[in-house]
Order: sequence, then C-alpha cells, then structure tokens
Amino acid sequence: MGVSGSGKSTIAEALAKCLSWRFEDGDAFHPAANVAKMSAGHPLTDEDRWPWLNAIADEIGRVYGAGGHMIVACSALKRAYRDVLRRGRSDVRFVFLNGTPELIATRLARRKCHFMPPELLASQFKTLEPPGTDEHAIAVPIDAPVEAIVAAIVRELNVSAADGGRPKASS
Repeated sequence: MGVSGSGKSTIAEALAKCLSWRFEDGDAFHPAANVAKMSAGHPLTDEDRWPWLNAIADEIGRVYGAGGHMIVACSALKRAYRDVLRRGRSDVRFVFLNGTPELIATRLARRKCHFMPPELLASQFKTLEPPGTDEHAIAVPIDAPVEAIVAAIVRELNVSAADGGRPKASS
C-alpha cells in the first residue's frame, strides 16, 4: 500500500514471485468510470473507491477460501479502506511503501502510459493515513533496490521464500 508511484506494483510483483504467491494489481479492479475520472485528472472520492475495494476484498476471500495466498498492489490510503480489505481477518497484512513526496514525484515524472497523472500526487498524500501500530503493518522505505525491499518484507512477514511462503517454524 502507498501513494501512486511508491512502487506498489513493482514490489508486490517481485514479492509474489519470491514467495511463489499469486500477484494482482489492484488497479485492474477499478471500474472503467474510476479510470476515466483519474485519467481526466480528478481524484477519486470515497464513493468511487468502495466498489473497487470490495471487489479486491472479494478476490482475497476467494483465494483464501481456495487455500491460496496472494499479493495485491493497492493504494489503501486510509484506514477505512484497509478495514474493507481486511474484512475483520487477522491474516491480511499490509506493507506500507513509505517515501518522500520529492522522491515519488520524480518517479511519477518518469512514468509513461499510466492513467494516474503526477498532478494528483498531492491529493494522494493529503488522503494518506499511514497505518497505525494496531494494524500490524510493515513499513518499508522505498529508497533501496527492489531486491532489498522484498528481502526486508519477507523477514518481517516471517515466511520462508524457499518454502513457498510458508511461515517459518517458531524457535
């Protein structure tokens, strides 16, 4: 989770590959109206986001129900959004990709062919509610190479990349 340009898709895809888990980009769950609104330079409202978040939460439930694991790249900027995605489940974890507005603005300026224009970055930071300590989120700085960020996340999740993402045995 994090603002646009924080590396959600890149990190999530690399983490999923490392753990041999399924990867989904949360952007794929947006209704066409949301994509059109953002493409036109308009920030989404909470009303725009609820169907999107519920579609992701439904997919998380389906995958879990089938005995699987998945990594979803999703902004989840507010606690209320994360609550929708969690649906009361303690096994849904969030990784907060934390970076400065300056670093992320530089990344967004280099990004091509994405519906989220750099002009909406300020609205994303304004909306952002970093996870509270009670949310058991993993916060990682994004100013390191992808491999280092993924390794830090795997350590914090206490799972074994070599064992298909299964939890490590307790000592």
